[in-house]
Amino acid sequence: MADKSIKVIVAADFTEKIMTNLRQISPQLDIEQHYPNVPNRAWKNAEILHTFDVIPTPEQAPNLRWIQLLSAGVDHVKDKPIVQQGVTVTSASGIHATPIAEYCIGMMLAHVFQLPLMLKDQGEKRWRENQHDVYRPHHLRGQTLGIVGYGNIGRELARLADALGMNVLASKRDAKHPAIEGVYQAAGTGDPEGDIPERIYPSEAITTMARECDYLVLLTPLTEATHHLIGKSVLDAMKKNAVLINVARGSVVDEPALVKALQAGDIAGAVLDVFEEEPLPTDSPLWEMDNVIISPHCAGNSQRYNEKAAAVFAENLQRYLEREDLLNELDTERGY
Repeated sequence: MADKSIKVIVAADFTEKIMTNLRQISPQLDIEQHYPNVPNRAWKNAEILHTFDVIPTPEQAPNLRWIQLLSAGVDHVKDKPIVQQGVTVTSASGIHATPIAEYCIGMMLAHVFQLPLMLKDQGEKRWRENQHDVYRPHHLRGQTLGIVGYGNIGRELARLADALGMNVLASKRDAKHPAIEGVYQAAGTGDPEGDIPERIYPSEAITTMARECDYLVLLTPLTEATHHLIGKSVLDAMKKNAVLINVARGSVVDEPALVKALQAGDIAGAVLDVFEEEPLPTDSPLWEMDNVIISPHCAGNSQRYNEKAAAVFAENLQRYLEREDLLNELDTERGY
């Protein structure tokens, strides 16, 4: 590969500074940026593609070997014909760890301090006579957090929650191997060895874990196995004071079952950043619920998103040149 020029297409809105940094990785890399559209002529000799959802057909890009995604999720591309034919796919998993972990902590604190009610009172210029009874928080310290999906984001959330004095439980597909390998991780973040949780449950035992939790945070990828993973049985098992936080994918939760649980008071509330249908339809009962906080699929966003995504791409480009294993590679059998 040393004498070969490698054609790279960047179908992303990267700044000129980012593009310059990528081109400086190696003179072997012939990098072209095409955004938002990639002309047909550019595909012919392309070997590497960086993109969110601009995916060529096998006929358009016969020499394509590797697709680096701008996103952590891969469910929008894993069924594409060129992926099914064996092109390597890697994700930007790991860059969302800090923003999403901080979002989850922020939303737990918003629930503890009843921020929605406080903002409502502020809008009505209302000072409650019984304010010391209404605003009486049960602080996060000592409460139990359950993390469904112990990847990069879950591990950073565990680190922050542990620092706040919370008890941390987690579930992962392979509970016997708590360490994390083969993925991108920002320095100083997370729980690489899986030491923080008091217990790590296998995926089949999520209902058991849910019984112990004051907060249950969903961070698992969407696959056939995780579709409606959180349904009536898990919701029934949760404490009445528990709060569900979904920053995974909407279809990980059986939304009608969640609505019923919230309406019945079977759980205390929910924080939802993702939904089965997006944007959330205006007739969804979730909009009207006082015990629900809704955000528009923005938990992982950041003003430095492209810069962080480019850092993953740069590391993988170096690995590609040196014929090392790429980080965050899609396992087509697992679906993530």
